[in-house]
This record gives sequence, C-alpha cells and structure tokens, in this order.
Amino acid sequence: MTRLVQAEFRKLFTTKLWLWLLLGAVGLVALFAGLALGFAGEPDNPSPPLDTPDGLRTVLSTVTGGTALVAVLGVIGMTSEYRHLTITPTFLATPRRERVVAAKLVTYAAAGLVYGIACALTVLVVAVPWLAAKDVSLSGAGGTVIGTLAAGVAVLAIYGLLGVGFGALVRNQVAAVVGLLVFLFVVQPILTAIPALNPVGRFLPGSAASAVLQVRQAGVDFLGPWQGAIVLTLYGLVLAVLGVAFTVRRDVT
Repeated sequence: MTRLVQAEFRKLFTTKLWLWLLLGAVGLVALFAGLALGFAGEPDNPSPPLDTPDGLRTVLSTVTGGTALVAVLGVIGMTSEYRHLTITPTFLATPRRERVVAAKLVTYAAAGLVYGIACALTVLVVAVPWLAAKDVSLSGAGGTVIGTLAAGVAVLAIYGLLGVGFGALVRNQVAAVVGLLVFLFVVQPILTAIPALNPVGRFLPGSAASAVLQVRQAGVDFLGPWQGAIVLTLYGLVLAVLGVAFTVRRDVT
C-alpha cells in the first residue's frame, strides 16, 4: 500500500496542476479574507463586528475558500487515469482495484491537508495585520483561532476524498468537473438560500462545513458543529466507498 501511495504522489507531482490549483486556492482565500475583514460590522452588512467571537470566526472561516479547487484536484486525479488510458496498465500492475482507489483517497486527502495548511497561513497573513491595525486583540481568542483553522484544514482534506469518490463515479473528466462545479456553485447555494428548502440544504456538504466552522448566516439554520462534522465525514466516507465499489465492479473500458 505504501508503494501505491508513493506512486500516486509521483503522478500528482508529475504536472504543475497541483501548484496552479494551490495558488488559486490561496488567492481565493486571501480575497475572501480581505472582503470579510473589510465588510465586517458595516451597517449594511449582516456580518458581526471583528471584536466578537462570531466576527472572528467569519473571517477565519474563509480558510475553506479553496474547497472547490481541492475537490477538482481529486476529481482530476481519479478521472485522468481514464482520460489518458493509463487505468488499464495501472490495474494490470495492481489487480486489486480497491487498493488503487484507496491509495488515491489517501493521496488526495493528504493533498487537501497541505492545501488547508497553506490556506490557514494565508488567512493569518491577511488577518493579523488588519486586526492589529483595528486594535482587535487576539490574545484571548487563541481557542477560536486554532479551532476554526484546524476545522477548516480538516474540511479541505475531506473535500479531497469527495473529489476522488466523485471522479470514480463519473469517469468522464469534463462531465465530472463541470458537474461538481455546478453542484457546488449553483445547486448547493440555491438549496441553502431558499427557506423552504433549508431542511434539505442544511445537510449538504457546504452547509455541513459551515456548521463545523460555526459560521452564522442570516436566514439559514445550520446544523450544530458536531452534527456538521458527522455529516461531512459521512459524505467523504460514502463517496469513497461508492467510488471503490463502482471501480471494482465496472469494466475498465
């Protein structure tokens, strides 16, 4: 298994895609953190002031601004085997297909952790000087800072699992990436924003992630932090199991 994981890391680093997506994730997080800081506490903005725990969590929660790119990385890591027709020699070298998928899950969950750490550092680089300029002290908010950022890093790791699992289910790379982005940026926000659909929307991955980070959003009733963590973890596990099952049962071609 160790050799399979090492092989997957070599595949990951063969191209610069991981780097470009990492830079994109860091850039998005920096942008979102700047916007959250700039609009916090404004009269026309529902976000709480920066000197409150909720206001601080709102800023720190931007650590998850790169979740979509982590998921895309996982999707491409799985579907590229089919697109470039390398899946057949891969399965010939390792006949137990579940081990191949498991190695990809480990690899891209680890990549999600790395992305998460980079995004967490980005939030701190943007937020700390800004908060200092606003005379907002972090001395008594250490638990909030560490807890929120750690939760954000874990969320990105789970999104790596989601990407690989989704890619195993939808083997066409273009369809998988487009379908994933449509769900994340169109379907999920609609189901979350419409009050009548909130009972469904609160159980979606994005809402579960917000619940883990204890983010507040006007008009949206999120799950509790532990409930959100359980739901998000279940998404990762279920997609991972389905991805393994479909890969083992389906014909390669």
